[in-house]
Amino acid sequence: MMKRIKFSILILITFFAEVPYIQVNAMNGHENMVQQLNQLIQNEPDLQGAIAGISIRSAASGEIIYDHQGDVRLRPASNMKLLTAAAALNVLGENYRFRTEVLSDAPLKKQTLEGNLYLKGNGDPTLLKSDFDKMAFEIKKLGIKRVKGNLVGDDSHFDKVRYSLDLPWSDETTYYGAQISALSASPTVDYDSGSVRVKVKPGTKSGDNVKVEITPKTNYVKIINQAVTVEADGKKEIKVEREHAKNTITIEGSIPEKTKAVTEWIGVWDPTRYATTLFKQSLSKQGITVTGKIKVGSVPDTANVVTSHQSMPLSELLVPFMKLSNNGHAEVLIKEIGKVVKGEGSWDKGLAVMETELAKLGVNTKTMVIRDGSGISHVDLIPANQITLLLFAVQKEKWFSTYLHSLPMAGIPDKMVGGSLRNRMKNPSTLGKVKAKTGSISTVSSLSGYVTTKSGQTLIFSILLNNLINDENGKKIEDRLVQLLANT
Repeated sequence: MMKRIKFSILILITFFAEVPYIQVNAMNGHENMVQQLNQLIQNEPDLQGAIAGISIRSAASGEIIYDHQGDVRLRPASNMKLLTAAAALNVLGENYRFRTEVLSDAPLKKQTLEGNLYLKGNGDPTLLKSDFDKMAFEIKKLGIKRVKGNLVGDDSHFDKVRYSLDLPWSDETTYYGAQISALSASPTVDYDSGSVRVKVKPGTKSGDNVKVEITPKTNYVKIINQAVTVEADGKKEIKVEREHAKNTITIEGSIPEKTKAVTEWIGVWDPTRYATTLFKQSLSKQGITVTGKIKVGSVPDTANVVTSHQSMPLSELLVPFMKLSNNGHAEVLIKEIGKVVKGEGSWDKGLAVMETELAKLGVNTKTMVIRDGSGISHVDLIPANQITLLLFAVQKEKWFSTYLHSLPMAGIPDKMVGGSLRNRMKNPSTLGKVKAKTGSISTVSSLSGYVTTKSGQTLIFSILLNNLINDENGKKIEDRLVQLLANT
């Protein structure tokens, strides 16, 4: 009889040990939500053969309300940027600015600078052609009309490693896989540093070559235009590709008459030389001639600052970084925190600093594999429960309002408000009530952030979907899951 009782107790203990945490915690008033979430996950065809890690917490208490494989390490894609932004704010602060300097150690004689002019980058990922124009204008005001030496770009603030460890070779020419340098330039106020924008328009009539516009206007890239304009009912198929290790961009295909332009962003080869070339163009625009060559080197210790430019503060930079999911910004911030804390602007040092800062926020970095700051790596691995733990912890930080403001907001059409969620979750129950970071790489989709429910409470959620056949379908699943939370 005693053996039977012991056996029954053992079965009971085993039963409760195997009951998911979501069931144990269902007594907190979320029973209906838990049931609906379980049904959605179990019945969703696109999740068959995939892996879903889902974590939901109370924003008020941090209590886990729902946990589906929340401790399983999964690829986070751009949800990694939630970690990077938190670490950067902790180390650099909201008011941190990047400084770009123009220096020289040469004497000025009769409006001629008798030596080299140096353009020193310190990591600013938001430099525009207009910023170079302003610096050139300031140099003109000093009476300089000629530089007898070379124009030298200095990117020594960071190391020389241009690509994160696991960046796929196929991403090398893309704007989101652009080379990381301490001296670079962006084509537009989306601030995709290290890239140019290529706009392809139809010609005047069928048979004409297409029209190509490069932003910023520069001869740094060479265009080979092999695309043609076709009849109005013809095929619209344009391919824009850059040759490996060169700045030759080939445009092929066709575009119908009187149709909308095709726009692509292409990462350049050697962003340091690219930025220095743009600065030379700005000097020329101001009537300043450089008789030497464009070179890459280091500023001598004896040089003095001629003029400088400061970036927007980090609090503002976080908006294009997070809302538009800018990979380049993420990797620059990683290198910058490494430079500030450990004196070396590298991925190795920066990632080590990030892990230290995350640990300060209570995140268990021993459960993670972190290879970059952007999440483009397929080797990055983060548990959903650790993401929601981070999102709970940062609410107590003085910079939290800046952090929250940087997150995309569901259904808001303004790109710098809605960001990557501007065309999603436009239903009244979610419109403007979801602030979350999106993520997408091949076979992966993710969404983590905050949602205000029908009852007025705030829930923290992290949804990591891996091994999807179609990652676009992952977004639809995420939206349905968050919609369910909003209706709680």
